[in-house]
Amino acid sequence: MSVPGQWFLALGAVLFSIGALGLLVRRNVLVMFMCVELMLNAANLTFVTFSRMLNDIAGQVLVFFVLVVAAAEVVVGLGLVVAIFRRRRTATADDLHLLKG
Repeated sequence: MSVPGQWFLALGAVLFSIGALGLLVRRNVLVMFMCVELMLNAANLTFVTFSRMLNDIAGQVLVFFVLVVAAAEVVVGLGLVVAIFRRRRTATADDLHLLKG
């Protein structure tokens, strides 16, 4: 039994919407990073779905590059969170002004 591609696209849209909503609502930096990762994984799901539907490998190659960008984003983001944690014991998006010179 094969699952139609529209189901995967709908799941990707739902995951992206949850990530976008979480990014807009939450103020904790770690939760915001998780929401961005959820949005990137939703985009990866759509790339793989279109790659499968069109019998083309380009979507799967693009997923590799998105994963590399996501890994770099995590490294930079966690560096910023650690820098904020050293000054304060909490990390919210409002605390990013503390990193100025």
